[in-house]
Amino acid sequence: MLQRMKTLMLPLAMLTGAFFYDFFYLLSFLTPCLIFSMLFITYCKLSFRDLKFSRLHIWLLLIQVVGCLLVYAGLVWFDPVVAQGCMICVLAPTATAAAVITGMLGGSVACLAAYTLISSLVVALVSPLIFTCLGGLSAMTFWQSVWYICRQVMPILVLPFGLALLLEKGLPVLHRQLKKLQILSFYLWALGLTIVTGKTVYFIVHQENVNVTEEWWMAALALLICVLQFAMGRFIGRKYGDPVSGGQGLGQKNTILAIWMAQVYLDSLASIAPASYVLWQNMINSYQLWQQRRK
Repeated sequence: MLQRMKTLMLPLAMLTGAFFYDFFYLLSFLTPCLIFSMLFITYCKLSFRDLKFSRLHIWLLLIQVVGCLLVYAGLVWFDPVVAQGCMICVLAPTATAAAVITGMLGGSVACLAAYTLISSLVVALVSPLIFTCLGGLSAMTFWQSVWYICRQVMPILVLPFGLALLLEKGLPVLHRQLKKLQILSFYLWALGLTIVTGKTVYFIVHQENVNVTEEWWMAALALLICVLQFAMGRFIGRKYGDPVSGGQGLGQKNTILAIWMAQVYLDSLASIAPASYVLWQNMINSYQLWQQRRK
């Protein structure tokens, strides 16, 4: 019953946000808090002593960071907004729920958990530089813009890790209790997805100069990027004996964070690309789970 509810939660969250976008748009200020809480609860599940980093993680990080720059450079001549949306689909860190899917598909949960942590920390470090170079805060100097974005991104992505680590060392009893409440992270994720969907739909409905062609391009390219990232991740993972972890680590993105970053630091319309990516990655995961059940 719970598994069926989880399967239905994605479309229900997105439909609720889309239909009641006026209401959920007003709750968009909660998104950073929800991201922080989801990461914190997820990190409480990890045993940091058991986390091991490998060459597979290095290759995935290179694709994530260098790949997002190459995607932007390759598309900016075509349309800057499309380029921003596609770039964020590559830059976004691995989803906190990716470890669950990895376990169901027979991959290494420990490997994926380690990459989820390191990819989030790396994005916290490089995203202020990337967003500043794109001119998101052109009224400021370069380093003022970097510092401004750091102050907003770092607490959301880095502090949950530090807090979970301190809790494990200083208050192990409370840490064990939070470790048992992983289902709470799922409900926070559903609420966050509802809110960011509502904000995206609100922007689409109220935008002054509608460019439907641009929006369709972002949705189509998000599909292409999603398929390529899953395929490349599996290809590299196979070299290290774990194609499932490689595919999930590179392909399954923290789309709530991606949509939020696009709406705050890039052109708001660029958030359509990661919003589309939500659908594509879950369709691919559903297909993989169906194949796994057949086997």
